[in-house]
Amino acid sequence: MPCLDLPLDKLKSYSGRNPCPADHDRFWEDALAEMRAVDPRPELVPAGFQADGAQCFDLWFTGTGGARLHAKYLRPAKTTGKHPCVLIFHGYTGSAGGWFDKLGWTLQGSCVAALDCRGQGGQSTDPGVIRGTTHHGHIIRGLDADSPHQLYYRQVFLDTALLARVVSALPEVDGDRLGAYGFSQGGALTLACAALEPRIRRAVPVYPFLSDYQRVWEMDLAKDAYAELRTYFRHFDPLHEREAEIFTRLGYIDVQHLAKRIRGDVLMLTGLMDGICPPSTQFAAFNKITSRKDVVIYPDFGHEGLPDAHERISQFLRGL
Repeated sequence: MPCLDLPLDKLKSYSGRNPCPADHDRFWEDALAEMRAVDPRPELVPAGFQADGAQCFDLWFTGTGGARLHAKYLRPAKTTGKHPCVLIFHGYTGSAGGWFDKLGWTLQGSCVAALDCRGQGGQSTDPGVIRGTTHHGHIIRGLDADSPHQLYYRQVFLDTALLARVVSALPEVDGDRLGAYGFSQGGALTLACAALEPRIRRAVPVYPFLSDYQRVWEMDLAKDAYAELRTYFRHFDPLHEREAEIFTRLGYIDVQHLAKRIRGDVLMLTGLMDGICPPSTQFAAFNKITSRKDVVIYPDFGHEGLPDAHERISQFLRGL
C-alpha cells in the first residue's frame, strides 16, 4: 500500500507533536464563561427559499466580541413534539452553502443548522462588523496579539458551542439529541463543538483540519490550507527564533488538545493519502478521544470526496 504518512499501526498510537499550553484547560474554561455571559439575541427570519416538508429560516445570533452570526436553519414542516438537531460546519474560507442539500435531514425528522464562520465566505460578521470573507490568514490571526484570547479560532470554536446553545433553546428542538458533522475545517469545528458542548451526542469529523500544526510543519506540508504558517514564519520570524512560542500559542486552538473533553460518540472518516490534513494530524486528535469512537479508513483517498461518506454520516446521526 502506498504510504504518505506513518504506517497505520503507528497512526493508531500517534500522540501528536504540537505542544499544549500549560494553562490550556483554564483558557477554555474562561472562554466558555465569556460565551455563557453573552446574550445571543437569536432571530429567525423566514428564508426566500422554501420547500415542501420543511420550513427554512435565516438564523441570526450574537457571539463573543459582538459578532452577528448567521446560520441556515431548517425544521420539519410538522413540528409536533421535539426533534433532534444536526449542526453542520463548512470547510475553510467557505460558507454554509445552499438550502437544497440540507432538506434530507428534515425528511428524516431532524432540524438542521449550518453555521457561516465569522469572516469567511458567508453572511456572519467579524468583530469589526464586516460581512464577508478575508479568504485566508485565519490560523495566524491573533498570534501577535497581547493575549491568546484574541486568536481568531478561539472565537469560532466558541461560535460552534453557542450555536448548539441557541438551537437547543428553540421549542421544537430536543437539546439532548444534538449531532454535528463537517469536512476539513468543518471536521475540526465538529470536534471543537463536541468538546465545548457536552450535549453533542454524536459527531462525525471528516479529515479534520486545525490539528497538530507542528507535525504539519515538520512534514513540509505547510501549503494549501496550511500555507499561512509558512508565510508567517517567512515574514515575521524568518530565523525561527520564536518557533517554540508560536507553536505553543497555536496549541490553544489545536483540536487535538480539546478532544479529551468530548463525551459523545465519534465517527471519523479519513483518507490515508491526505496531503493537506495529514493522517497523523487527524489521529493525534482521534487518539485523545476517550468516549466511544470509530474510524472509517479510505486507504487510496486524500482530501477529496469520499465514497458513501454522506450515507455513513446520515446513518450514524440517525441514532440521535
